[in-house]
Amino acid sequence: MKKYKRILALMLIMVTCLGLMGCNSKKNKDGLKEIIVCLDWTPNTNHTGLYVALEKGYYKEAGLDVKIVQPPEGGATAMCASGQAQFAIDAQDTFAANLDSDTPLAITAVAGILQHNTSGIISRKGEGMDSPKGLEGKTYATWDSPIEQAMIKYVMQAEGADFSKVNLIPNTITNEAAALKANQTDAVWIFYGWSGINAELTGLEYDYWDFASITEELDYYTPIIVANDKYLKENGEDAKKFMAATKKGYEFAANNPKAAADILIKGDETGSLRSAKELVYKSQEWISKQYISDAKEWGVIDEKRWNSFYKWLYDNKLTKNNLTGKGFSNEYIKAEN
Repeated sequence: MKKYKRILALMLIMVTCLGLMGCNSKKNKDGLKEIIVCLDWTPNTNHTGLYVALEKGYYKEAGLDVKIVQPPEGGATAMCASGQAQFAIDAQDTFAANLDSDTPLAITAVAGILQHNTSGIISRKGEGMDSPKGLEGKTYATWDSPIEQAMIKYVMQAEGADFSKVNLIPNTITNEAAALKANQTDAVWIFYGWSGINAELTGLEYDYWDFASITEELDYYTPIIVANDKYLKENGEDAKKFMAATKKGYEFAANNPKAAADILIKGDETGSLRSAKELVYKSQEWISKQYISDAKEWGVIDEKRWNSFYKWLYDNKLTKNNLTGKGFSNEYIKAEN
């Protein structure tokens, strides 16, 4: 579920995009329109609604043959932009680099999977890192992303702390709870719906704070569903059908976490979730409440929240262009079908 790995790959793939397949809908032998969705990571509870819609036949009922695939080395967004997938999973923070590019990839965010940013910083309990100020003099494992570090610096400064006093080490961690127990780092960024739940299950005594609770401008959308612009233009009705079925899948997962978790485990072609069923069940129970949260419906992107984060990026010179109002559309998620 980690981010910040593929900006260079996204730019390089622009060279080959024009020569790759187009985005016209194709039909399978049963007459269903074929759609490919590329995940951002191995299957996890961020993706449950997709697997529910597939397993329960919501896509088929909409006349769609949907395949869920793993991300290539170049990343899910690049695959979507090239036309090899019609939809993909990304996040608003990493999506900013594309929108800010002189040659942006032709993709648009069409839904927010979670309504709020559920990421934050976890550390060993009782070592003083229960707020941003506590990171002073401590070791933090970083992805070395400018946005990541600027966010931490921002919340530290709000408490009168000095980010330059944080000892930064490369983040090569695959299990945050285990890394903290082994003193590989003092603090690390996590997405609570998976790694925070894992910390609970492993018995780690921890402190945790999240960005969204500290300041509203860092309550951005992560993850999001993005779509290929050419596909949206040429197959708008199919895109609306796909989003309606996906919405139905996430609504089911929001109301039926145990059943949804079973569907996710069954649908995971990597097999990685079968040996982590307790984590999947607990994660699903927690994250099912986050799909809709305080919103009126699943998936709709709040323009104010989207723009607040992008204004913050611009004000802090993390983008060269003001990205407010750019990169997203609610047309496909809100449409009546």
